[in-house]
Amino acid sequence: MRVVSLVPSLTEAVAVSVPGVLVGATDWCSHPPGLDVTRVGGTKNPAMDRILALAPDLVIANEEENRAPDLDALRAAGPEVLVTEVRTVPQAFRELERVLNVCGATARPGWLDEAEAAWTRLPEPSSATTAVVPIWRRPWMVLGRDTFAGDVLARLGVHHLYATHPERYPRVPLDELRAAAPELVVLPDEPYRFTADDGPEAFPGLPCALVSGRHLTWYGPSLAEAPRVLAEALRAAHR
Repeated sequence: MRVVSLVPSLTEAVAVSVPGVLVGATDWCSHPPGLDVTRVGGTKNPAMDRILALAPDLVIANEEENRAPDLDALRAAGPEVLVTEVRTVPQAFRELERVLNVCGATARPGWLDEAEAAWTRLPEPSSATTAVVPIWRRPWMVLGRDTFAGDVLARLGVHHLYATHPERYPRVPLDELRAAAPELVVLPDEPYRFTADDGPEAFPGLPCALVSGRHLTWYGPSLAEAPRVLAEALRAAHR
């Protein structure tokens, strides 16, 4: 089995669970550290010639991270393309198990059991903190409806104020974000690399939680420690 992954989360999951099957991954696939495979460009602009030169049996992708025309072109060229959809934590576990099985895993990896247990034993939030969750700046974009990161935060007691917006990642002017009167601003370090300076500059007077984008948006081995890491960052913002 020869696999090319176009999704950083899935790259990490496959690399640590089915060693040796990955032959290609995107330039953004940073985990596990030291991954030695051919790089095939970005998630939104993969290099088709490099992918096909690897003669993969399977290309793994995601309906949000990768573009449908690219996936159609790959299918037309011959490789099987497996497209995942991950918009909730439970869905992440189902899709991870499906991907690993197709990639040849002979048993469910221990990290997946640990991750599912970590999220299952989370207590039901007794109250919710309202938040805005920017994912980009220039222009400002935030989490909207039906997102994996939104579900992650909801399970940790954070309700983001654009959860019912018609768009999944709406562009919202900064003055409108401020006017929404959130109790908290959650700033991940990816896809835009927000830093500790961004919050006080853009949202003066509001508590800001700088969180790991990998723990907020990735659905792979990081899921096992994500509840603890994110909860600590959220608590720290209120100190």
